[in-house]
Amino acid sequence: MIKNIKWLFLASVTLIACSDDEKVVVNDTADGLPLTAGSADFSKYVALGDSFAAGFSDGALFIEAQKGAYPNILAQQFSLVGGGDFTTPFMADNVGGFLGSSIYTPRLYLAPPAGPGQSPSPSSVALPPYSQVSSTTFNSLGSTFNNMGIPGAKSFHLVTPGYGSAAGNPYFARFASNAGTTVLADALSQSPTFFSLWIGGNDELGYATAGGDETVNPLTPQTTFDSAYNTLISQMTAGGRKGVIANLPYVTTLPYFYVIKYDQLTQSNLTVNNVNQVNALNTQLYGPLLNALTFLGQGNRINLLSSTGNNPMLMVDETLADLTIPLTQVITQGLILQGVPVPQATAQGTLLGQVFGRARQTRPTDLICLSASTRIGRLPSVAQDGIASPAPSLLGQLGVTFPLPDRYVLIPSEVTEIEAATNGYNATIEAAATANDLAFVNAKDIMARLSTTGISDSGYTLNSTYVSGGAFSLDGIHPSPRGYALIANEFIKSINSKYGSNLKGVKFSDYRIMFPPVLQ
Repeated sequence: MIKNIKWLFLASVTLIACSDDEKVVVNDTADGLPLTAGSADFSKYVALGDSFAAGFSDGALFIEAQKGAYPNILAQQFSLVGGGDFTTPFMADNVGGFLGSSIYTPRLYLAPPAGPGQSPSPSSVALPPYSQVSSTTFNSLGSTFNNMGIPGAKSFHLVTPGYGSAAGNPYFARFASNAGTTVLADALSQSPTFFSLWIGGNDELGYATAGGDETVNPLTPQTTFDSAYNTLISQMTAGGRKGVIANLPYVTTLPYFYVIKYDQLTQSNLTVNNVNQVNALNTQLYGPLLNALTFLGQGNRINLLSSTGNNPMLMVDETLADLTIPLTQVITQGLILQGVPVPQATAQGTLLGQVFGRARQTRPTDLICLSASTRIGRLPSVAQDGIASPAPSLLGQLGVTFPLPDRYVLIPSEVTEIEAATNGYNATIEAAATANDLAFVNAKDIMARLSTTGISDSGYTLNSTYVSGGAFSLDGIHPSPRGYALIANEFIKSINSKYGSNLKGVKFSDYRIMFPPVLQ
């Protein structure tokens, strides 16, 4: 019935790209004095971390994105003051994902408008007209690498034996020294003289992007994080080894949570074959629910749809009192009073009570996950949504006639929970930086500035607005090429401040704000 809602169409986006050639390293210094490494020794640099260290962008890991990962930019700068070779476990192509995998998928790109009056929208390079298929396999590359950024890694994964096995993480399995090793062990085996460590984002992000549904991806307990992080720091700093570490931003400020609005249902979405369906929906579903909930003193959960302007979506809120039984009874009795036969009234009452016992409409304070963009208006699926409709012909459209499950919406209490966890992780990270006299990057502050004033360099200002802000890629979580340049510069500032080096960093203008559809 109701039109499916796909990616939110983007307003016009200015594409500014640099050459596909290798980035040019800036040779002047931060202070105008001769280049120096200060007290740091960059001759053997190893980077530990997650997808940000790996260079993940546009929902995938691929060669050109890996080249622009912040550790690679740092290594280019370190090479000016004695830094040695820095190796990266490159994927096989610029498609992203793994050959034959439905989990690790190809990268996104900004597709041209589908028709007159429409705007560009995100699409996958695996779809027409490109239909690219990854040539990256799960096979081991047979070597360790300096860039040990591993997409999906949480803090404790870096010290977990077997994380590089077939049952672990395929990105690490490609370059683990053996199936039973740990990321930490392989990092130490390279005898680094300098390290970077930015880990912990996935400890909170996995829970956030799962809409706060702990059955999908739980928050890492503070004690688990502390144990893993302190193990990493104690071993990486053994013998006085120097390095740089970063704290964590509030992931709930990422653009991923601000693309889909709470009132995403437009009149166009609610129109089929030029007939607006609002009145029919109000008569058949929203009206009966509103009447029953009002009788139960919970009339604020659901309101009638408006025939003008945008409307909120239906969602599950697990913090609400479960009205399954009373809602079933009230609806059933109401239908019987209207002359509906008892068996039919009982069946319909049971159905609506079961589906809407903890349902309400979305509010301005709810954060809708970008992952919901391809599911709103679709038939609920256990495989994709974790739930199926008991009556697809009647309750068959997510967000419209069937509540969005928990995995697609962050409610205010979950945002508070995530921020509290972040504060706890950050306290551990900052204590480690102080106790071990390490360079410290305040990534939380960086994200706060991106979310408010923006950050400027070489005539360009980056902010956290989805795509057009220039700092983030099409997946709404990972940086754009220019965003990675920003991160590298912030790391360099901290390194300079702590160790007396004077590297200047790179210019935003030398980096794209997004990748083109086709990359060689």
